[in-house]
Amino acid sequence: MTRSTPLKIVGWTIAVLLALIAILVIIIATFDWNRARPYINRSVSESTGREFAIGGDLQVKWTQGQATETGWRRYVPRPVISAQDVHIGNPDWVTVGPQLASARRIDLSLHLLPLLHHQVVLTDLALEAPQISLQRRADGSNSWTLKDNGPSQWEVEIDRLAFADGAIRYLDDGIALDLRAKVSSTAPDTQDTANAAPQKYGIAFTLGGSYRKAPVTGGGKAGAVLSLKDNHTIYPVQAHAVLGKNKASVNGTLTDPRTLSGIDLQLSLAGASMADLYPLTGVLLPETPAYATNGRLLGKKDGQRWIWTYQNFKGSLGASDLAGTLQYLPRQPRPLLRGEVRSEQLRLEDLGPTIGAESNASKQARGKKANQPDSKALPVEQFNTAHWDALDADVKFTGKKLVRTHDIPLDNIVADIHMKDKVLSLTPLNFGMAGGEITTNITLDGRQKTIAAQAKVAARHLKVRELFPKLQSMQASFGEVYGDAALTGHGNSVSSMLATANGELAATVSEGTVSQFMLELAGLNLANAVFVKVFGDKQVQLNCMASDFAVTDGLAKVRRFVLDTDSAVVDVTGNVSLAKETLDLDIRPKTKGARIISLRTPLYAKGTFKNPDVGPQKGPLALKAGAAIALATVVAPVAALLPLVNIDKAPDTDCAAIMAQATATRQHPTSPATKAPARKVSEAEIKKAQQEKK
Repeated sequence: MTRSTPLKIVGWTIAVLLALIAILVIIIATFDWNRARPYINRSVSESTGREFAIGGDLQVKWTQGQATETGWRRYVPRPVISAQDVHIGNPDWVTVGPQLASARRIDLSLHLLPLLHHQVVLTDLALEAPQISLQRRADGSNSWTLKDNGPSQWEVEIDRLAFADGAIRYLDDGIALDLRAKVSSTAPDTQDTANAAPQKYGIAFTLGGSYRKAPVTGGGKAGAVLSLKDNHTIYPVQAHAVLGKNKASVNGTLTDPRTLSGIDLQLSLAGASMADLYPLTGVLLPETPAYATNGRLLGKKDGQRWIWTYQNFKGSLGASDLAGTLQYLPRQPRPLLRGEVRSEQLRLEDLGPTIGAESNASKQARGKKANQPDSKALPVEQFNTAHWDALDADVKFTGKKLVRTHDIPLDNIVADIHMKDKVLSLTPLNFGMAGGEITTNITLDGRQKTIAAQAKVAARHLKVRELFPKLQSMQASFGEVYGDAALTGHGNSVSSMLATANGELAATVSEGTVSQFMLELAGLNLANAVFVKVFGDKQVQLNCMASDFAVTDGLAKVRRFVLDTDSAVVDVTGNVSLAKETLDLDIRPKTKGARIISLRTPLYAKGTFKNPDVGPQKGPLALKAGAAIALATVVAPVAALLPLVNIDKAPDTDCAAIMAQATATRQHPTSPATKAPARKVSEAEIKKAQQEKK
């Protein structure tokens, strides 16, 4: 064999290979690939377990590598495959459509040599009008999991992806989400987040659909689709949406969105009422005025459940401010909402919708039906207990100041709000008022069709003058008010609960002073009233005041109501109907000294809560007027003044006994069921009260 023989062999081998490559290229270039479509369709369908089809033209062309590529790949020709009308089917049970994915046209180019190593390297993938329809059932099964053929030896890598006019529909029966999105790829851009870290966005989208039957519209942008293939991806998202009657916007990141292990978003919410968030979040919130909040939403996956935290949020509720942190924990049998909320200034008016105490005008402004009758003062708005079993709650609220629009402010509010098994309790609900404090414990049991309500209230050290901050004649007064109430009732509104109330109310005023002018007006002592208005007011010593009501089926009957001062004694009898919202009180003032030109006569307080009627009883007043006319005609005109002179002197009240009795009633109220008579006060208690007075 000559030396040239090996060279010839190598040369012929290379020539044959080149010829084969040339023949292969010619075959690929000239072969009608549409003939291969049945085989391709059948092979892919068998491999995936889904119907796959290339319904349009299938072509293969050759191209050179990109100029931006480096190394040998730049010079190696690669096939470019174009297929039209490509689709893969959905399972039979889906309702979102028969196709899992489809595209009007797909263009892809790939490297040939990596195929020898079971690698599919797509240098470019372009989709025209892609359509994707995904569905997940309540049991967790989904439409995108294909036939399990065991671990695959093939790896797929996509270098560049572009698409336009894409549409995605995602239906999740587990969370009642039906989302439609129109998506298009964009040139990557960057935007600073709250952490000043650059975020790359690769797609833009618009949203439509519904979530928990509430309509959804909006749009935004997100990270590049190709970044989803990386492990532990931090995927940026920026979006805004209108969810039912609420507006929301998010800006942040998703951790590893393929398995979604974490969420960190800056979340802003706004709407007409927080109650409208229930269809969207499943979190039961009360009716409120218009609200807006902004905070950090953190989602952390713990096993198969998500723990959500709305951290360091700030916002407004009507004209009130709110801030705090809330956490939502999925658990059985009900999820739990816990956390703390605080406010620097909270308007009582903004809490009106929560308890149904809202004007018709305010309801109409929020798009709610106006149902408060003009004749009713107590709220008739029904509490909706249907969703009280949606979650349990353990939330602490603190407020620095609660503003009552036309009255004294409340401060230092502390409320522990608990919801468990449809039982709502405020234990305690405490606040400062008029220099004193109010302590309450309220329970609303919604386990039955009609709410069973219980309330205990205690008032301590309320300053008399601070109860009337805008009444100048009371500013020199002093003394403190103490009160207690224990009531039970049934109903689904404040009005119906009070209409069926049973229990007791009691109050006392400790030793102090009150405005003489106010007392004179109460007794209609016209001459003295004019005198003090011209020459100045003065304070009258208040010896005691005690009141005690027994409430039965919404009727509060006066068991005792006495006011004793150095100049007069006032007794009140009658009742107040919480069911009919009416007054029927008889007020009997008695002087401790003579009064000239006095119309002192029994007074009445009648009418309704909305339209009370207070004035002198006509019978006794007419008798005095008739006697004056008779004396004027028979004796002399000066004698006409005699009936207008009060010369009866009321005896001093035994304030020690009254205060001791009232204190015992407040501290040991009788059961609404037994309604036992007030117990007799012992001599020791009377002596103790007298000693305290000294």
